[in-house]
Amino acid sequence: MWYGILILAIVVLFVALLAEIRSSNKKTDETNNLLSDYQKRVDEQQKLLDDYRALEKNFDNVGEGYEQALLAFDKMEEEKQKMLETSSQLEQEVQKMKGAYHAVQQNYEIVDQLVKQAEAEAGKSETDAKLIGIIRKLQDLSELGSQAPINVGKRGVPRQIADEAVAQSGILSAKYVRFGIMVADDAADAEFYTTPAKASRVIALLLENSAKFTTDGKVTLFISVADGNISFAVEDSGMGVPAEEAEHVFEPYFKLNSYFDGYGVGLSVARSIARRLGGDVVLDTTYSEPGARFVFTLPLAK
Repeated sequence: MWYGILILAIVVLFVALLAEIRSSNKKTDETNNLLSDYQKRVDEQQKLLDDYRALEKNFDNVGEGYEQALLAFDKMEEEKQKMLETSSQLEQEVQKMKGAYHAVQQNYEIVDQLVKQAEAEAGKSETDAKLIGIIRKLQDLSELGSQAPINVGKRGVPRQIADEAVAQSGILSAKYVRFGIMVADDAADAEFYTTPAKASRVIALLLENSAKFTTDGKVTLFISVADGNISFAVEDSGMGVPAEEAEHVFEPYFKLNSYFDGYGVGLSVARSIARRLGGDVVLDTTYSEPGARFVFTLPLAK
């Protein structure tokens, strides 16, 4: 009997163990399925992560490409600006060339007129002075706009330079003009170096200008020393020059009054020569007397 009970117990235990094994196998299968699903999801997450990193890299590339595009655009804008500036400079040069061409044409026209005057006067024995004057005007035109330096190797003597200028200008024979020269004591022996003939021509042109615009009055040439310069100042009691025209009067062919003879080049030539001698010619805008005061300066010797 005990033997049968033992057999029955063993069978029950075996059945229970088999059921436990089956249950364990089922749980193992479920666990494996869960692990498989988990791995699948891990793989999917990894793929998403890889895709994200790829997108991020592409975005970086796009950003870099965008920055490069911006740099390229900026460079194009810079080149465009340079082209516009170059175009503007070319336009300015073209305008300068047009202006120079116009000036040359005017020079040729004036020279032609002067040559015709010389030919017309050539047969008159009393016209030597007129012919010389015409020749000087032709020489003046060659000075107009020139930038070639002038040799200043000779010592200037103020009174000699002034006397030559007076003779050239013909101011002593000008009607209705009273002329005089005043030389300051310290200017008589002032030491400076110049080209006397050129310096005289500058003063002569200033005297001619004053005589032209002083129909009834006086013209005075003052020679003095100031601020390290020898100064030749031509004062007149003529029609004067408005302050706003102080620089315009030195422009070639500029005329304040078209009723007076001349070509509007005398003051331009005077300044051109003066500056190439190392000096200058200016209109004294502080001059308070009726008329005008032009000042020609040259540096004293150091």
